[in-house]
Amino acid sequence: MDAATEATRSLQGLSPELTARVPQLLEAMRTVGAGLDLHVTLDRIAATAAELADARYAAIGIIDETRTGLSDFVTYGVTTQQHEQIGALPDGHTGLLGALIHDPRPLRLGNLTEDARSVGFPPGHPPMRTFLGVPIRVQGEVFGNLYLTEKRDGAEFSEEDLHMVRVLATEAGIAIGNARLHAATRQRERWIDGSVAVTTELLAGSDVDDALAVVAEQARKLADSAAGIVLLPDDEGGLEIVAVSADDPAGIMGTQIPNDSPVVEQLLTGEPVFVEDSASDPRMVTDIAQRFGPSMMLPLKSGGRVLGTLATPRSRGARPFTAAERTLATQFAAQAALALVLADAQRDRERLAVYEDRDRIARDLHDLVIQRLFATGMILESAQRRTIVPDVALGVGKAVDELDVTIQEIRTAIFALQQGPAEAPSGLRTRVLREIGTAAVPLGFQPSASFVGPVDSRVGELTGKNLIAALREALSNAFRHAEASRIEVVVDATIRLPDGTDGVRLTVADDGIGIPDSGRRSGLKNLAKRAESLGGCSTYGPGVGKDGTGTTVRWEAPL
Repeated sequence: MDAATEATRSLQGLSPELTARVPQLLEAMRTVGAGLDLHVTLDRIAATAAELADARYAAIGIIDETRTGLSDFVTYGVTTQQHEQIGALPDGHTGLLGALIHDPRPLRLGNLTEDARSVGFPPGHPPMRTFLGVPIRVQGEVFGNLYLTEKRDGAEFSEEDLHMVRVLATEAGIAIGNARLHAATRQRERWIDGSVAVTTELLAGSDVDDALAVVAEQARKLADSAAGIVLLPDDEGGLEIVAVSADDPAGIMGTQIPNDSPVVEQLLTGEPVFVEDSASDPRMVTDIAQRFGPSMMLPLKSGGRVLGTLATPRSRGARPFTAAERTLATQFAAQAALALVLADAQRDRERLAVYEDRDRIARDLHDLVIQRLFATGMILESAQRRTIVPDVALGVGKAVDELDVTIQEIRTAIFALQQGPAEAPSGLRTRVLREIGTAAVPLGFQPSASFVGPVDSRVGELTGKNLIAALREALSNAFRHAEASRIEVVVDATIRLPDGTDGVRLTVADDGIGIPDSGRRSGLKNLAKRAESLGGCSTYGPGVGKDGTGTTVRWEAPL
């Protein structure tokens, strides 16, 4: 307000012509001060300034963080066709625009093309001669410059025009300051809401892979980046991409950054890495770096422990990340790391409770059920010896044999219940059977399983890990929604994908009620995202029930 008062005071004692234009100036100031959206405010300032000074063209150049060039350029009066003919907008490093950045003082010229600092216009640029430039200050700092060219009556911009535009620039600085404060507040709220969403999702019980996917997806959305990527340390001391959120994730999942990369040591010590252009930065050694421009690589660090890295690269040629965005993203990464630690601890508690319950069930089966079955078998054997009717003896003998088989099956179940996760072999076939066995308990029946081809030797570790996660998701969907009495699981490692590469197909078919026309599709979307991140796909169709009832899910990925 003090700045506006001082600028208005400078109008005192001026000509009657200028005094007559004061109402127009006040209306322009009122127009400029309306609204809080920054880009809308800049457009309004440019249009209002052009009308106030009767100029054909107006522009606002926003100075970048280095104070050496322009980060944005807002125009008025230049048509879309002219913009296309001009091409790239000025960067402010040279010419009159650069001069006003280094020497932010009002500048009025009768013919800008005759000024020694002018560097000319690109092809397709409309002709411009008269020029008026005024700095815009926000809270005492130069935010940018307001440029006016081509006064409509052909005359030069007058001293009165200069005074009026200077007052308008002062009011514009106040309006821009309010809009920037509003934008910063909204931006902070978005990041806070994103952190809350990640924490809520992770503590809701998602598995590790889903938890990392949530972090990647939220980070991509909040940072307005082309991709959200989570990397975890690998066995060789480098980093491996384990979760991706992108429009085109193919070829990204599984990429490894070697331990001798300049960025790995910095990230694993908990220091963030900010890259202006991933495609040209010599520190970025992976092939996928050529696809991106500005990037933030932030350590997922909690309690002095680095869990991994969160990367948010933007497309090539996109605007760089601001200081505020870097700060907010770093805080988001720290919050996400804490949520991952808490979610992991919660899952450990849940697993411990499951193991304790399984131990109790195993003890009950051994101490109560088997003993009773064994005693029943002995009673039947005694009755068999005493009977003189051959058919009765034969029937009792069969019953005793069935009891023996049942006792063996229960003992096998007891062994499976008591077996810890680290004790299971690491083959894909065994892991599939283990998932099916685990699902049989809540389902109330044992799904069938069959394998085609050498699944253990052909399917890679990354694809195998995602196949198991997809199987778990499909079985979980069948248990919660399908109301099935039969499930068939097939793993085929001999297929060819549509692009001709070798692949593996997981098929999970049931005879349940099928997929309703309306309802959530989150499980199917998760399956599709997981497959697409590897370069595969996921589809669904009719099941194996009578007349095709039920659902068949097909999940495919490269070997």
